[in-house]
Amino acid sequence: MTGARRRKRLGQHFLRDPRVIDRIVAAIAPNPEAPLVEIGPGHGALTVPLLKRTQTLHVIEVDPALAAQLTTRCEGFGDLRLHVADALQFDFCSLGARRLKVAGNLPYRISTPLLFHLLAQAHCLSEMIFMLQLEVVDRICATPGTREYGRLSVMVQARSEVRKLFDVGRGAFSPPPQVESAVVRLVPTDTHVKALADEKLFDRVVKLAFGQRRKKLRNALKELVPQPDTLLTDCGIDPGVRAEELTVEQFGKIANRLAATRSVTNHPPPATSH
Repeated sequence: MTGARRRKRLGQHFLRDPRVIDRIVAAIAPNPEAPLVEIGPGHGALTVPLLKRTQTLHVIEVDPALAAQLTTRCEGFGDLRLHVADALQFDFCSLGARRLKVAGNLPYRISTPLLFHLLAQAHCLSEMIFMLQLEVVDRICATPGTREYGRLSVMVQARSEVRKLFDVGRGAFSPPPQVESAVVRLVPTDTHVKALADEKLFDRVVKLAFGQRRKKLRNALKELVPQPDTLLTDCGIDPGVRAEELTVEQFGKIANRLAATRSVTNHPPPATSH
């Protein structure tokens, strides 16, 4: 396709395989009743078929040249609402009262911070369907005890239900990237978050626990608590395990126990009078 030139600094790899495009559109399942946002539309490979099915489509494109080209290409297919903006800074909740479905072929260089940015606005989202680097999808969907399981796994799974849908080969893009890709579905849920006494403390526990993967949990948490063995034992967790062996629920138990301990320390019981 001719038009705006690829900008290497933006990590642009444009989707071109019609079979893959059809599979992704089917996974997104657009309909006029559900508000839909596409991130990084590029040359519009997904944009046009999505717009035809949903009639109104918000798109977020950081490249002004691609944005201008997209307006022309989508003319007559529906109501294209173009936002020339950085998705990492975009306020998705500003797009309306109803919860949004968000989709796109995400630039690999920003995929992880963008996921965190979106999950911080999860209360405004109904689901997310993204094409990402295969390695990132495997990490998102990983289970405890596997090599891929880490901080990203816990942080995403604590805030959403995740499911890998299918792999995508390098030949589906122009130019072909150096890595394989996959499509993943994330459905925001507050089940784990609602059980947390302090969400920020949970995030810090997870970050410290995976900061040095070879460290045993007791050593990784010494920055937060002077006697981690006691804390972990009280949670029913072996202090000698490593972070990748714990479930999301177990990280929640640690954070809640730590929050309770701090509450007692910061608010000691009143002295009794004699």
